[in-house]
Amino acid sequence: MKKFKRFCYRILPVALCAAMLGGCGASAASSSAAESTVSTDSAPLKVMTSFYPMYDFAQKIGGDKVTVTNMVPAGTEPHDWEPSTTDITNLEDADVFIYSGAGMEHWVDSVLGSLTNQDLDVVQASDGITLREGYEDEDGDVGADPHVWLAPANAKIEMKNITDVLCSADPANAEYYRQNYEQWALECDRLDTEFTEALSALPNKNIVVSHEAFGYLCDAYGLNQVGIEGIEADSEPDPARMAEIEDFVKANNVKVIFSEELVSPKVAQTIADATGAQMQELNPLEGLTDDQIADGQDYFTVMRQNLEELKNALQ
Repeated sequence: MKKFKRFCYRILPVALCAAMLGGCGASAASSSAAESTVSTDSAPLKVMTSFYPMYDFAQKIGGDKVTVTNMVPAGTEPHDWEPSTTDITNLEDADVFIYSGAGMEHWVDSVLGSLTNQDLDVVQASDGITLREGYEDEDGDVGADPHVWLAPANAKIEMKNITDVLCSADPANAEYYRQNYEQWALECDRLDTEFTEALSALPNKNIVVSHEAFGYLCDAYGLNQVGIEGIEADSEPDPARMAEIEDFVKANNVKVIFSEELVSPKVAQTIADATGAQMQELNPLEGLTDDQIADGQDYFTVMRQNLEELKNALQ
């Protein structure tokens, strides 16, 4: 059915031209059929996204030409999330699947390998982004830091990759997707400028965070990230690491310990209490809550909230 729909998108302009060439000699039935074809809009693309930033970017680029279903529920930390049977069923019926990649979605290869949907257009949105080293596993292998979207320049690249896959899946609306991309690419540029101007003149450059999600942001704006926990949000620091963080906070006059909404603040609060620092939230945008979504928050509003938190902490 999906192949037939895309075939119809390609032959529609030819059919319309043929109807026009028929002129006044065309039968009433033929004219009626042509008018019906012209007035019927194509069905929106069915788009599945892996977690919140991909969902938000797909909505922004796809607009009213797509219906987007996000796989990770609102308010859920995505690092260890696993797709359900319903998610697999939805992927079997989807036109497009968008995921960030760089190791964020550990389940992607096995899930895609199990699908029978041969028409599914798939894009790894992080393609083309220079990845930073993130962690070393038990075998000594070094993995990438997957949190690419937290640098606005990288978010712009991810949006471009999403635009390309939507144009490929739905060429009849390609110009619409490209126009949306241009609008949001400019917004990424504005956000990048705001971060650069606000953070470049601040005297302090060290941030202590719950888990090491902000490496790309810190690299982009000259900050130094110290993570209480590693790349994975649910890792647990041992007593030696806790002592090391506390010593760093005291030696560098760090005023704020950053926790995050989807991860328990217990460890961050312990360090704040031990060092006299305050505790605030910095959002890695791995997922928004239902309340945040209902309030109309999105990638750009949350990133600007993050910027305010950073400015207050580093003054």
